[in-house]
Amino acid sequence: MLQIKQGQVAIALVCVVLGIMLAVQFRTTQDIRSTIPFQRLEDLSQRLIQTEKERDALLKEVHQLRQATGMEAASRETELIKMGAGVVALHGPGIIVTIDDSKRPSKPNENPNLYLIHDDDILKVINELWAAGAEAMSINEQRLIATSEIRCAGPTLSVNNTRYSPPYEIRAIGDPKTLENALRMRGGVVETLQFWGIQVSIKRQDDITIPAYKGTFRFEYAKPVKDGEK
Repeated sequence: MLQIKQGQVAIALVCVVLGIMLAVQFRTTQDIRSTIPFQRLEDLSQRLIQTEKERDALLKEVHQLRQATGMEAASRETELIKMGAGVVALHGPGIIVTIDDSKRPSKPNENPNLYLIHDDDILKVINELWAAGAEAMSINEQRLIATSEIRCAGPTLSVNNTRYSPPYEIRAIGDPKTLENALRMRGGVVETLQFWGIQVSIKRQDDITIPAYKGTFRFEYAKPVKDGEK
């Protein structure tokens, strides 16, 4: 009888232990199941934070690139303005034209001025070169700009308020062949000058340098037009 009771107690204890084990296992399983969504949520949250950081970094990079592009464009525009204004030295292919007075003696009763270089002769050469696509020019190291004057001053020429005696050297940057052909065209300026014995030499160059304008700019009456104004 005692042995039977002891056996029942043992079975009861085993059942209790099994019950506890099952309960613990069930709770553990439930805990695991209940924690999975939170772990995923935390993982998604971390990924979102990382994505936002990457987005912010990309936005910052885009902003920096836009600023750099804008600065580069502004710098290029400023450079073009300086080139057009003549305030920077330039180099490139082109031609060098040298013009000197005629060595031919004038005939009796003939105007000796016909054998000398005048401002209108130089202006004709300059105009032909501009029309042929010259991008920059100089006369005897004087850069030609919008306000440059070319006029006779006695036996000399005044360029940018500086006097020069012949020979006159004109440098022009552009396509060498086109520039030379423009001057040598039949009935053109060079043929006319040579008819009177004016000495004209044209040399093509792969690279020539034209100096920057050395004078100052002064605007007393002209003012820039603001946006919206006519």
